[in-house]
Formats: sequence, structure tokens, C-alpha cells
Amino acid sequence: MKSTIALKKLEQLLAAPNFTSKEARDCGVSPANLDYYIRNGEIERISRGLYRGSKAPEILSFQWEDLVSIIRGTQDGVICLISALALYELTEELPRQHWIAIKNTTSRHFNPMVKVIRMRNHTLGKTMIDIDGVAVPIFDRERTILDAFRYLSKETALKALKAGLNQPREKRIDINKLRTYAKKMKINIDPYLLASTA
Repeated sequence: MKSTIALKKLEQLLAAPNFTSKEARDCGVSPANLDYYIRNGEIERISRGLYRGSKAPEILSFQWEDLVSIIRGTQDGVICLISALALYELTEELPRQHWIAIKNTTSRHFNPMVKVIRMRNHTLGKTMIDIDGVAVPIFDRERTILDAFRYLSKETALKALKAGLNQPREKRIDINKLRTYAKKMKINIDPYLLASTA
């Protein structure tokens, strides 16, 4: 394949803040072509399987740039817990690591910037969020709060629950959805709801 033809096929991906090797393959561009463009300076390799065009726009939210790169390069990864709470403005804590949920059967190793949580139920409440034009997987507010009760301190979880109940209407958590998830996850949320609304 002539390099200009392959570059044309990648045109849309090169305009995005980053893209994966799978997305390049889906456009009909081989790993050999990607290597060629890296050597020629047309493409930068961010991490394993993750690339960006040399003229691609950078992610404006500097705080989340690494998180976006990591989650885009993690197969079946979902933003969770402290990272999700921070993105949803349900905590004042700034994550020192990027919290990512993966399937409990995954054995991949991550760098120290990533806090990996292996979960059995990896799809409940999974949704997408836009960070500077990049769609990334994240657990919704309700699932994130319930996970906080399971994996974090009770204090952090209660603060998140109260924040979720007091957010503006368009961001406020759905109590019915929270109870439905809690039942599936075997978490007794009602006493905490009562304490948070009293």
C-alpha cells in the first residue's frame, strides 16, 4: 500500500486526540504502515497500541490526559472509583493514580500510575463520558457510588452519596437506579440513603 493512500485512510483518526492500533486496522492500515509513519514523524506512539497524529489536537483537560490515554489503551477497561468520583465531582479528593476496572480474569500488568480493580460484574452501569471530544468508558454515578461502599472508606462513600443527592437536577443520582444496582450487587444501601437524606 502506498504510504499516501494509508495516510488518507487514517485522516479521521489523525484529527482525533488519539487512536488505537485496532482502529487503524479497522481503517485498513497495517502495523507496518503505522511503524513507517512513526519513523517519518507523522504519528507518535503514546503507549502500547495507542497513537496520535503529530498534528492532532491535545486534550485540553491536562488533569485527565494520562487517564484518557491509559483507558483508550486498555482493552475492556472502565474508569471507576476515585477517578470516576472526581470526574463526576462527587469527591474533593484528587486521584494520585488512575483507577481502572478490568475483568477479574485479566492478567495484564499496569504501570504504577494505574490502580487496577479486578471486578466480576464489569458491565453493570457501564456508560461513556466525553473528555475533550474523546469518548471513554466509565461506570455511571450510581454504580460508582456503590463501588465506593464496596472498595473505599465509608466516609468517602457517604460523602459521594450526599454529593450525588445534592447535585443539580441534570447531574443528580437516580435513587431507583441506585437501589436496583444495590440489589444486584448485594449492598444494603437503604440505611445510608436514610442517613444522607435525614
